Amino acid sequence: MPASALMISRATTEDVAPDERIGFWEEYNRRALVGLSCTSYSERGLLARQANYGLGDLRLADISGNAHAIERTPRVARSAPKDSVFASLLLKGEAVFLHEHGCLAAAAGDLVVYGTRSPYLFGFSSAMRQILVDIPADLFARECLAGGVPAPMLLGHGTAREGALVVALRSVLENPRAEDPAGARAAVLDLIRLLAVERSGGRSLPAAYQTQFILAGDYIDRHLHDSRLDPGRVAGVLGVSVRHLGRVFEAAGTTPARHILERRLQRAHDDLTAPGTAGAPGTAGTIADVAHRWGFSSQAHFARQFRSRFGRTPSEARRAARSGP
Repeated sequence: MPASALMISRATTEDVAPDERIGFWEEYNRRALVGLSCTSYSERGLLARQANYGLGDLRLADISGNAHAIERTPRVARSAPKDSVFASLLLKGEAVFLHEHGCLAAAAGDLVVYGTRSPYLFGFSSAMRQILVDIPADLFARECLAGGVPAPMLLGHGTAREGALVVALRSVLENPRAEDPAGARAAVLDLIRLLAVERSGGRSLPAAYQTQFILAGDYIDRHLHDSRLDPGRVAGVLGVSVRHLGRVFEAAGTTPARHILERRLQRAHDDLTAPGTAGAPGTAGTIADVAHRWGFSSQAHFARQFRSRFGRTPSEARRAARSGP
């Protein structure tokens, strides 16, 4: 939890009459964070706590509660304008994030990055806790990603490096040093910058392609298990031609097919070498199970591609992980 010396304000609905909790929560968030509407699905009503902290020109909000949904509707966005980028790190529970381009499913340990100018709905199906970073849009554009967030991003499991960056961000957010708020601010922005730049294809990617690259990457990550996933299917979902999709990925220094293969190989490598499975034979399944799980219809093809990418066979990678450093 952030240091109390950094606290700006705090609130809880627990001392508010049940039929007044929604109104109280919406008003508090309108003043402290962002305008939104709230819905509770519990017979006890909305039970929620929030503490807001200052980190220079950043704001942190530590929010916990029971099952509920918050929505920034077009009407609310017009009546309570706010131009920020939110980075919401889910520490507990599961959630769905609905936006104009689709739906993201988040679990504990995931980071959702999105802009507040566009409508969205964030729904939590059970008890939850998140730490939210409020970054002014102009600051985000200067120090994280030029052009802002073209589309909401779900981060945490794309690659091993992405996962490590999110873990590092969590460590900073849960324990920012009150004696060095400038250092904590710089660390938070740097980690979010690295995550956003890598997921959006880099600063060199034309702004016109960033949204399509992020949406294509999200669709690919959610369908890696399907051996029929190919550039044609991705292009169809985005409503563009395969040729145009190729141009989008070319601007990011790759191709759709190569990107799909790289994601599959990285997920398979993570499964074979993860600390939780490396020491327990059979935990991640056989080599064939892992290959099938990530969309490889042929184990032989998987083994060739894996060795070409990582310099050793899947079996060698698993043995090395089990034997330790």
